[in-house]
Amino acid sequence: MSTEIENITFEHEVSEGKAAPLGATVVENVPVSHKKNVPMVHALSEGMAAPLGATVTDEGVNFSVFSGDATSVELWLFHHGDDVLPYQIIKLDPKKNLSYHYWHVFVHGAKEGLYYGYKINGKYAPSKGLHYDGSKLLSDPFAKGLYGKNYSRGDASTFGKENTDTAIKSIVVAPSKYDWEGDTHPRIPLSSSVIYEMHVGGFTANPNSGVEKDKRGTFLGVIEKIPYLKSLGITTVELMPVFAFDPQDAPLGLENYWGYSPVNFLAPHWGYGSTDDPLTTINEFKDMVKALHREGMEVILDVVYNHTAESGRIGPWLNLKGQQADVYYMQDENHQFSNYTGCGNTINASDPIMRRLMRESLRYWVRDMHVDGFRFDLAAILTRGEDGGVLVNSPAVGSIEVDPWLADTKLIAEAWDAAGLYQLGFFAGRNGDTRWAEWNGAYRDDMRRFIRGDEGMVPILAARVLGSPDIYVNPHQDINQSIHFISCHDGFTMGDLVSYNTKHNLSNGEDNRDGLNENFSYNYGEEGQTNDPALEDLRTRQVRNFMTVMFFTQGTPMLNMGDEVRRTQNGNNNAYCQNNTTSWFNWDDVHTHSETLDYTRGLIKYTQGLALFSLKDLIKVGHDMVQPHILWHGTRINGADWSPVSHTLGMEMIHPTAGEHLYVMFNMYWEDLDFELPKPMFGSWHVVADTYMKADENFTMRRLYDQKNYLAKDRSIVILSDFPDK
Repeated sequence: MSTEIENITFEHEVSEGKAAPLGATVVENVPVSHKKNVPMVHALSEGMAAPLGATVTDEGVNFSVFSGDATSVELWLFHHGDDVLPYQIIKLDPKKNLSYHYWHVFVHGAKEGLYYGYKINGKYAPSKGLHYDGSKLLSDPFAKGLYGKNYSRGDASTFGKENTDTAIKSIVVAPSKYDWEGDTHPRIPLSSSVIYEMHVGGFTANPNSGVEKDKRGTFLGVIEKIPYLKSLGITTVELMPVFAFDPQDAPLGLENYWGYSPVNFLAPHWGYGSTDDPLTTINEFKDMVKALHREGMEVILDVVYNHTAESGRIGPWLNLKGQQADVYYMQDENHQFSNYTGCGNTINASDPIMRRLMRESLRYWVRDMHVDGFRFDLAAILTRGEDGGVLVNSPAVGSIEVDPWLADTKLIAEAWDAAGLYQLGFFAGRNGDTRWAEWNGAYRDDMRRFIRGDEGMVPILAARVLGSPDIYVNPHQDINQSIHFISCHDGFTMGDLVSYNTKHNLSNGEDNRDGLNENFSYNYGEEGQTNDPALEDLRTRQVRNFMTVMFFTQGTPMLNMGDEVRRTQNGNNNAYCQNNTTSWFNWDDVHTHSETLDYTRGLIKYTQGLALFSLKDLIKVGHDMVQPHILWHGTRINGADWSPVSHTLGMEMIHPTAGEHLYVMFNMYWEDLDFELPKPMFGSWHVVADTYMKADENFTMRRLYDQKNYLAKDRSIVILSDFPDK
């Protein structure tokens, strides 16, 4: 067999014996200009099936890859990721280098930093679920580092066409000698957590970030902004996907920015390093984690174990598709790729081979990279069986729950998928204890509607601020396992929720068809940005209202990057392909919207200091002399208006043993309303915050003296605290 690359023919054969030239490569017809660069070949021996991936020892590197239906496997070795030509091609002998479905070889003298890839031959029979293409250089699914500088995506039309010059290359990574300097996991309980969903690239990519050019949009850039996160009161940073992903999985001329198009589950994305060296990128990720831990902040990764960038039959060959598509991906009765993700393929999480890859990935990020938890994108996929049916006891979910390496990590599920499976409130089983937290998508939509002024929302408001007991019905469940939020990466930013009635996604190149049509937003009279001071004041107030209801809700709050400074995406509610100022954090907003920032900081500091917002059990509704409890009121004491036309609610919160007594007035009516105040228990009522007031008047604890009523201005929320007079 021979492979033609740019007129250079590599002839290779397999010899017998250990540490002999098994698969040694003889290079012929090499142009004169190349002869001086031809290296000596490595001696080879049979190697072992375990562990999978590239494993470094003192003598060399063991390579192992899974491919059950392959007819032949070649390991290609390169000096550098830019190399078009391998310096050695190793054809594995199925008699010596194959154990069950694992192809393996030991390469003597190989070391960390060696670039490599696989070429795997087999049947190309889509009607049978087989998609082998021996012309494609495939990356190693277990590689801990990838080089993608010269990557070109391609698609199914490139079948049979050589791609070595544009393929993603794997790199050998040795056991880490990184100095963690005694780093430990902060292990912050959910009851004390404030989560900040962040995009690594977008956080510092903007030139106005003040970060050095080569560090913008990188792990190192995040380090420089840790003081900002600390001052905001963030305890837990949730990073949008940092696994290596396909930036070309986007409409022509655009770039996949979000990263929900994974190529690999172990290697950090090459674009988030300050150099092209994958080993440096790994260490820079560790530097970021260590720096955040040093300041008492956790790191959670948004992980995508539901599909990959290979996009099914029409997509490119990157790794899994060309190694054994019918094992790694769910296929229907016609052997077509199942699509429960909306992305063309669905990972087969029920298969033990796929589960092992997921498990090794999770362990690696905890054990070697020191991360503190995971948010699982479209986690409901993990509960589907090979035929797409929903499993009562999912082996994928179960293996994650009981893994000892993950015992102290946060596990957060996006409890739905793109095919209608919705498990909010009972992900991983309705009965018994569960360690899974969930993104509370119902909270997001309901609070948007209440703040907007929709009718019939007051009873729902009450349920949501209690921690959604109508959704989380398990009496043993920690109420903080409800992760509540107003906005996230997907949809309008909080600033755009109060500035746009409809989505504006034309720049995505899909004629505004993409993205949700219903966002429960309102522009209050003018679409987009405005020069009207009164309208601008109203929008600022509504953002404060969003922040207030979010941080005065039982459970765990999550803030979307930039909402604290009214970040806008100009009405784009699906900015996955906008790697530009549309999506980036605009650091000028820190000054432009400093009042919103100061209000958010004050709100986080205040609520995080209260025992009322560190509870684990559902707070009681009704009088109690000992336990924390809530009493509902309206504009008059005990006169809560639950009618469909009501837009007001009074919430009296009491923690007898902690000496906390709060009164929160929600007025989403478009006129001022006079609220009767409950009697103070400890002294006098003081104004903690009033979203209608100027920013510098909030959190000053102004005393109300003997005031019996409080005028809540239109579309405002007021927080009072009762404590002894000074």
